[in-house]
Amino acid sequence: MYMCRPPSCQWFWRVDTMTLWIPPRNEVPITCDNWRNKQLNEAKDKIWSEIKRCFDIEENRRDHCLKLAGKLLRGFRTFLSTTFLRDTEGTFVDAELPSKYASLISPKEWETFKSKRKTQEFKSVSETNRQRASSPAYPYRKGRVGYGRLEQSILTKENSSETSLPAHVLWKEARVGKDGKIKEDVQQIFEKCETLSQSIVPYEDTDCRSILSRALDVPEYSGRVRGKGFGITQKSLNIKKQKTPSNKELQQTLEALKAEVLELRKERERDRAAGFKDTSDKDSINCNFQPTIPEGISPCHLYLARPTYRMVGKGKVHNNLGELLHTKPLPTGSLKVSVDIALEKDALLPHPDDVSDATLLGDAIGSFVAWPTDLIIVGYETPTKSKAKDKGIAREIESVASQKEIPVAKKTEISKRTGAKKKNPSKYRACLHTYLETTDISDGCVRLIPMDGAIFGFEYAEPLGKEDFDQILYHTQLSVGVINTYMRYLYDKLMGPRGLEQRFSFLNPMKTNLTEMIRKPDEVRTYVVERFMADTDRGKLFFLPFNTGDGGHWLLVAINPFKEIVYYLDSLHNDWTTYPAMKTIVDTIIQTVRAQRKIQVPKRKANNITWNRVECPRQRNNIDCGYYTLRFMKETLLMDRTDIPSDYFDEYRCAYYSKDQLDEIKEELCQFIIELQVL
Repeated sequence: MYMCRPPSCQWFWRVDTMTLWIPPRNEVPITCDNWRNKQLNEAKDKIWSEIKRCFDIEENRRDHCLKLAGKLLRGFRTFLSTTFLRDTEGTFVDAELPSKYASLISPKEWETFKSKRKTQEFKSVSETNRQRASSPAYPYRKGRVGYGRLEQSILTKENSSETSLPAHVLWKEARVGKDGKIKEDVQQIFEKCETLSQSIVPYEDTDCRSILSRALDVPEYSGRVRGKGFGITQKSLNIKKQKTPSNKELQQTLEALKAEVLELRKERERDRAAGFKDTSDKDSINCNFQPTIPEGISPCHLYLARPTYRMVGKGKVHNNLGELLHTKPLPTGSLKVSVDIALEKDALLPHPDDVSDATLLGDAIGSFVAWPTDLIIVGYETPTKSKAKDKGIAREIESVASQKEIPVAKKTEISKRTGAKKKNPSKYRACLHTYLETTDISDGCVRLIPMDGAIFGFEYAEPLGKEDFDQILYHTQLSVGVINTYMRYLYDKLMGPRGLEQRFSFLNPMKTNLTEMIRKPDEVRTYVVERFMADTDRGKLFFLPFNTGDGGHWLLVAINPFKEIVYYLDSLHNDWTTYPAMKTIVDTIIQTVRAQRKIQVPKRKANNITWNRVECPRQRNNIDCGYYTLRFMKETLLMDRTDIPSDYFDEYRCAYYSKDQLDEIKEELCQFIIELQVL
């Protein structure tokens, strides 16, 4: 249903093909400049009553209909001005009251109306609005099709189960011409919106404007939602406007946090005192017992808190009543541990051993020392080496996602798994953010992620610094360090527990990016050939996350060297001809493997290597390529298929990945880094 007002000044309503004329029961004078004036409430009530008398319409549409009525009233005033008070050159004309409207407009109202149109203030506002309307910065290009109908047509066309589109996506689609082309400035705003939507951290965001308003750098007006069309309000979309806290409120919050921290410290001291309470009489020796640590002897990790919180060794903790250390009572708040492995041999012991004069952890290997209980971690295994021989990893360190993942059987099972909603989608990012604030990483220090030789064919430690962690927390373009860390996650969490090492493997992108292929083609060829020849399984698929060099674009090349098939997955939907050097190197490597296997082929078929371009999900900005590449590898492993369909897997086929799907990658990375205990 929509409403318009013809020159006769009667309300004109149209529902589908039915037309009704409704004489106004109450007329609003044309001298009314403010539709929100409370003096018009009675008139609005009568207008609404007339509407309800003629149409079956819900009460919650009242505001929308009355806003439309106000819009039509303004249109009628504009019609009177342009038709009777201006000549062809736009000059003001002191016209008499048109006889056609004498029954609706009194002579006094007409004179007042004319006097307002003659003021300099009105002329200035009118000229400004005219110029703005004649040359909008980002013109709407869908004619009379409104945002609502446009949104429904897009959702219907894509067979989407969603009920609405993000405002910036709808805003961009409304500015696509009939030729299907998008202006560069519109595309830039859209990409900026995509970047903002991924980089905004919920617990740090204080800007109350929408993402589209931020990208356009314009204020947010009340009573409307930018990019959603007329009649849509923040209230109708259940958007709660965030209020920027005042200094007083911030101070109150800070004081409350301080009080909470103080209470937690007191509670911790009470628990500690209760844990080390003497169980004998006053003349007996001091007996330390920690109820939160299993009684008896347990394997443990040993940590130090200064200068950074880190794991320095491994051993066994002895938690028994009356335990002594070299016939002497243990220091308060400490337990007896035996040191088996020293990861930092030069680390100072928290309590130097008076008997052996040991002050360094390396000197205490094989002996007993006292260790603070809050720096002892029991029951956690850090997967620093391949777990393939153990047929899996400890269940308690699996990520939330991997615990839920089951062998692929049906499309419905996979869709349920991938569509499951998490209660707190940024839980581990917030946790990692808190951890990092207590470390020296912001000062330029790095942390090392151990890489087992089975992952890339050689053993090394991957350094991660502040820039790498910021990429995960604030959704910027991923570095090779983050890509490699996630591949370590896939190896530990998916390949090991599911026994996929015989069907899939990884190539290190640090050694195989475009820059290395151009500068050092022989070294790249040697590394990849050795990696291929080390595995003689004919069906094995090698994942190569390929980077165009110098922080460029990420894409996935999946290679079956023995079947001589290459799957090309590019989230920009380019093909391999975009990077001829990459294709040449890969073809040469496969031919070298063929020669080393002594496979004879005719010369005319020497270059018959199959390249399949996969129609994978497509990224919508210029920073998501790394996340898409990681999801391609993960979904292929979940499917447990070494052949990738040309139109991608049915279970994961979509036009593009949602924000939740990309956030899932970041959450898995954050949880994995926390579990590695390298911070």
